[in-house]
Amino acid sequence: MRNLRSRRSIVRVATCGLALCVLACRKGGDADEHVQAVVGARMAVVTPQPFVETIGAIGVVSGRPGHIASLAAPLPARVARVLVGVGQHIAVGTVLVELDQTSFGASARSAEAALVAATQAYERTKRLADEGIAPRKDVEQAAAELEKARGEAENARRQQELSVLRAPIGGVVTRVNATLGAMVDPSQVLIEIADPGALDILFSVTPTQAALVQRGAKVTLSAGQSASGEPLGVASVADVGGIVDTLTRAVTIRAQAPTTRCPLRIGETVFGQIVTQVQPQAIVIPIEALVPDGEEFKVFVVDAAGMAHARSVTVGARTGTMAEITSGLAAGERIVTYGAYGIEDSAKVVPIGTPAKP
Repeated sequence: MRNLRSRRSIVRVATCGLALCVLACRKGGDADEHVQAVVGARMAVVTPQPFVETIGAIGVVSGRPGHIASLAAPLPARVARVLVGVGQHIAVGTVLVELDQTSFGASARSAEAALVAATQAYERTKRLADEGIAPRKDVEQAAAELEKARGEAENARRQQELSVLRAPIGGVVTRVNATLGAMVDPSQVLIEIADPGALDILFSVTPTQAALVQRGAKVTLSAGQSASGEPLGVASVADVGGIVDTLTRAVTIRAQAPTTRCPLRIGETVFGQIVTQVQPQAIVIPIEALVPDGEEFKVFVVDAAGMAHARSVTVGARTGTMAEITSGLAAGERIVTYGAYGIEDSAKVVPIGTPAKP
């Protein structure tokens, strides 16, 4: 009987011990479930600073008005010689294209002969009028015909001169539309020259964007078609177009760059960031701090205890790296920048590089 009682006591003790162990395990599991999440991230303090609003546009380098020459044939003729090519540097007076001289020479000789005959006729008529043989009106008629002959002779000589196309300005040949042996006419531009020292950059923007741009605005230039290209320098807006292109529905903005890191070439494509407004004191944060929240954005504000709290913000203008916050943040607050996408509300945040303690 005593042994039986002893065995029952042992069973009771073992059962109680097992229950205590299970309870302890359960409590340990609940404690693990309530361990606060700790996330490593980078943070920054919100500080008011100047914010430059810009619009990006692709531009093409072009010759400046008044520094471009377009040459054509004075009369229908055949091309006899082509002496230059596109991209060639030329000086004033350089012979560019020669037209067949046959018709021009014939016209000049005919006009010169007509002038000689008109001169002789005028002198004869005047002599007869002075002697009283011919009426004075014949002298007036002869004088008019003489002036007409002089004009035609001068025009013929001028056309013969223009049949040899020479450079009126020094510069670079940007267009050659003359083919050896081909017939050309005055409506066809054969040669175009531009002064490489007087170039403009033509940007195409929407009418809405054009309304934000003012003359004199600064333009940061980059090579290629994006802001990531090689920096070229700073230009300024010389003119904002007053019409909308009927085909592209774009407005042209003309900018001038007195100096650039490397020479610009006609036809070159450049990217410009055109300044539209400068906010002297704005709440500006890195783009990476913005977290999409439906159609809006939120940021994570870190309190004094290191807890991150989600907060909706209103985003104004943006650049490639920064965003202006018009409401939702105040100067002096600390926000999560890099790592914001991996944070949940009320998470414990520690700077990256600091060991996280559970």
